[in-house]
Amino acid sequence: MEYFQLSEALRRDAVWVVFLNVLLQQAGLPVPAVPTLLLAGSLAATSGQLFTVLAAAIVASVIADGLWYLIGKTFGYRVLSVLCRLSINPGSCVSHAEDQFLRWGLGSLVIAKFIPGFSIVAPPIAGSLRMALPSFLLSAAAGAALWAGVALGIGWMLRNEVQAVINTLDRNAGYTVTTVVLLIAALPSWKLWQKYRLRRLSVLPHITAGELLAIKDAHQPLLVLDLRASQTITETGAIVGATIATHDRLLEAVGQWPKNQLIVTLCACPEDAGAVQAAHRLLNSGYLSVRPLKGGYIAWSSAANVNL
Repeated sequence: MEYFQLSEALRRDAVWVVFLNVLLQQAGLPVPAVPTLLLAGSLAATSGQLFTVLAAAIVASVIADGLWYLIGKTFGYRVLSVLCRLSINPGSCVSHAEDQFLRWGLGSLVIAKFIPGFSIVAPPIAGSLRMALPSFLLSAAAGAALWAGVALGIGWMLRNEVQAVINTLDRNAGYTVTTVVLLIAALPSWKLWQKYRLRRLSVLPHITAGELLAIKDAHQPLLVLDLRASQTITETGAIVGATIATHDRLLEAVGQWPKNQLIVTLCACPEDAGAVQAAHRLLNSGYLSVRPLKGGYIAWSSAANVNL
């Protein structure tokens, strides 16, 4: 659709166009809403119409966030693992997102829309943590109002400039379409490159759950760093003898541990990526023997149950 056609659609049905666009984006589809909000703000004839469009954006955003909240409350961290598999760094996605949520509390929902990647995982985290529904809805509405209000307000204040840009794009429709297609193609290519880099980092000697159990049974000195999200640890139980750690405070978790003795990192994440990332950080900090646990918590739990 050319920008001129989008402009015409917004002039006729601004409320419904914005509502559907925001709903689809917040539901997780790759449909950018900010350009539509900017354009809608520039086309608003009166401030009253601007507030009507803002209300539509808030309602759409809260509906989508509410659905994700219910999904998180029903399925817990399993849904986050699925969402984080789509991210560039799936390993630390869950734990980092939960750390941010727990650190900022209700405020995290207010600013979530401004943080790429965090916007989609914040509502299911709130559901998984059993956050009170009224508080969640109020915070989600405040965040949506701030996010959509900023975009609409900028479009309103710069309406002449926005319209000039739209006219320029329409006069050069061929170049515009080509540029958009190239950008759309470049984004997945860039993500694939980042995932390739992550896999290269994963080429690091691992330790199996059986080997770890043998070392523990032999009472050899080692430090096990449990990098799972705190809610996951609460749901599945702590690992006896392990030290709970976060990516943000990894070196604090290591403490005064000798740099020449074994450290094992483990997570409950796709491709052991969080454990691999932590191992690289420790190796770069001078620790000589750091091994990610192959298979993470699932492998550890299975091996521990077999040896009971």
